[in-house]
Amino acid sequence: MARFQRSTVPRLLYTLYSTKASPSSSPSPTASLLLGNFEVRHFSAGSAARAKDDKEPWWKESMERLRNIGISAHIDSGKTTLTERVLYYTGRIHEIHEVRGKDGVGAKMDSMDLEREKGITIQSAATYCTWKDYQINIIDTPGHVDFTIEVERALRVLDGAILVLCSVGGVQSQSITVDRQMRRYEVPRLAFINKLDRMGADPWKVLNQARSKLRHHAAAVQVPIGLEENFRGLVDLVQQKAYYFHGSSGEKVVTEEVPADMEAIVAEKRRELIEMVSEVDDKLAEAFLNDEPISPAELEEAVRRATIARKFVPVFMGSAFKNKGVQPLLDGVLSYLPCPVEVSNYALDQTKNEEKVMLPGTPDGPLVALAFKLEEGRFGQLTYLRVYEGVVRKGDFIVNINTGKKIKVPRLVRMHSNEMEDIQEAHAGQIVAVFGVDCASGDTFTNGSVKYTMTSMNVPEPVMSLAVQPVSKDAGGQFSKALNRFQREDPTFRVGLDAESGQTIISGMGELHLDIYVERIRREYKVDATVGKPRVNFRETITQRAEFDYLHKKQSGGQGQYGRVCGYVEPLTPGSPVKFEFENMIVGQAIPSNFIPAIEKGFREAANSGSLIGHPVENIRIVITDGASHAVDSSELAFKLASIYAFRQCYSAARPVILEPIMLVELKVPTEFQGTVAGDINKRKGVIVGNDQDGDDSIITANVPLNNMFGYSTALRSMTQGKGEFTMEYKEHLPVSQDVQMQLVNNYKADKAAE
Repeated sequence: MARFQRSTVPRLLYTLYSTKASPSSSPSPTASLLLGNFEVRHFSAGSAARAKDDKEPWWKESMERLRNIGISAHIDSGKTTLTERVLYYTGRIHEIHEVRGKDGVGAKMDSMDLEREKGITIQSAATYCTWKDYQINIIDTPGHVDFTIEVERALRVLDGAILVLCSVGGVQSQSITVDRQMRRYEVPRLAFINKLDRMGADPWKVLNQARSKLRHHAAAVQVPIGLEENFRGLVDLVQQKAYYFHGSSGEKVVTEEVPADMEAIVAEKRRELIEMVSEVDDKLAEAFLNDEPISPAELEEAVRRATIARKFVPVFMGSAFKNKGVQPLLDGVLSYLPCPVEVSNYALDQTKNEEKVMLPGTPDGPLVALAFKLEEGRFGQLTYLRVYEGVVRKGDFIVNINTGKKIKVPRLVRMHSNEMEDIQEAHAGQIVAVFGVDCASGDTFTNGSVKYTMTSMNVPEPVMSLAVQPVSKDAGGQFSKALNRFQREDPTFRVGLDAESGQTIISGMGELHLDIYVERIRREYKVDATVGKPRVNFRETITQRAEFDYLHKKQSGGQGQYGRVCGYVEPLTPGSPVKFEFENMIVGQAIPSNFIPAIEKGFREAANSGSLIGHPVENIRIVITDGASHAVDSSELAFKLASIYAFRQCYSAARPVILEPIMLVELKVPTEFQGTVAGDINKRKGVIVGNDQDGDDSIITANVPLNNMFGYSTALRSMTQGKGEFTMEYKEHLPVSQDVQMQLVNNYKADKAAE
């Protein structure tokens, strides 16, 4: 190549030049070909590099200037007040409205009341604001920590979070729960100690609590100048500068040198910060051990690396109510929380049995986006999308993997203040909203080239039902609107109608889950609903084979009814993919083949309610071996009735049993209450399968029948002084003990007789 370059090029160029000079002679093909070839070879590397340089900034810069964060906290730590200030300083709202409780200590209301007062939608999934040319999406983190799918989705969308702690209350129970969830979903976080202006404020006490109770590897990156009513400003330990907040709403940040009387404490706390970070960051540790002076830039980079790796939690301070410390916190979000490319997101490949796939999160790949929140807007349903990979453009066709439907994106908007800004396209890492797309939340959209979903498609079956009905007759419309919306939002929430009593039945993943929805109907839709007694979704099944031979004959003038079916029922083998199997093993034409579907339909209908307690019968295989028909009197109805009666006839001979849902319960309780809690689980006929220690807590895993878990959240709170918490998920249906079965059957018979 080199030789070719040196010797041939001048000659080629000369040939080409001379041939060009005389218009009559055309350039020799070899000359131009060689030159072309050489050109391609010689320039391709450079142009590719140049193209790559051009390409990189196209998305790299905008991705690096993007943050998706959530603000979560214990109730009354000032989350609402903080969000308010953030929106004010970033220019999203133009005046600050206080959220004053009776005692004037800031947020006593939740964001929904704030919303009504302000008319801005913080409740909307993502509030978009700009700070120093960076775009920050503040995502609404659900306050209720019921382990529904919704909470998981909100945390999936976050790349980082701010955990707000109260400088007086310290680390409270909800802070622990929220933090545990963030750990589960691997969300990097900053801590913000709020309310330094209150009596009894002690940020260092709170920092030690965060280390001991939350097991945070944490250190302060700021030191307050004065506390309580003397709280005037903050010293930044990384930059070694003092910040004061002037102006009517603290909007003017004045930077000064560190006050002389604070130099000693600042030096000590900075050394502590460097020590803590160097424990988890090798690069800083090297400089620290060699006693080299550490520049602000080096320290900032090290804190960022350690925070994104979730090995360190930087602690900020301030008082949102007194407008101090919010701007440095926003700077901290930019400096220390990750941009979308620095977080690893996984998708599940539906073609390979939900195998985990790592998404690089660049706009160059195929489109993958998750609908994580739905909102009823003025113009119909507004769907919030978090784009994980690829680009979505207005007018594109996208495929909903969950339903398989192909839809066109009619309008793409970015939520900005309370108006919407139309945009033409959105790339990976951004959060946008689309109109007119009919979907449920949790659905994944792609461009059709890959079959990825962001959340598992396997929605667990509901395990508990409640009958609900609105108190006043006029509220029916709002009531059904609420139920429809919740069903769309949460795939584990189902609504049905009880055919016998005509009541609306809601089903879900547990008592707390359904309570929350009843509460939301009351709060968001202003509909009071009466709630019936909770019902557990029992099932019935058979334990041995039983024969049937039934003749259905009815003669009453005109065409009669005639149908005979013979065969047997038997339990399906454990682990079979279907719950009901029907097989036709008739040899010859004892029953004409056009009646076979009617027979199967009859058996399916009969299996909908077993004769023990009227619940559906599962895991049965029905085989039909023989039968008889009549040339005139046989009809589909006759055979359907014959099969229903045949099923009832042989059912009791097949030794039926009742199956009840068994829940996998995981409890986290302080060790001193372990004995009481374990005793209570045994009393509820639970089987303890595991017991681990995690610091001061005991983690108990047990399998407990759902029927014995009613009112458990209240019982657990009173047993553990409100410090215990539990999660419950459906595991399997198992046969009940003989005495419980007798009791359930007798109750069912008594109810029937009463009717």
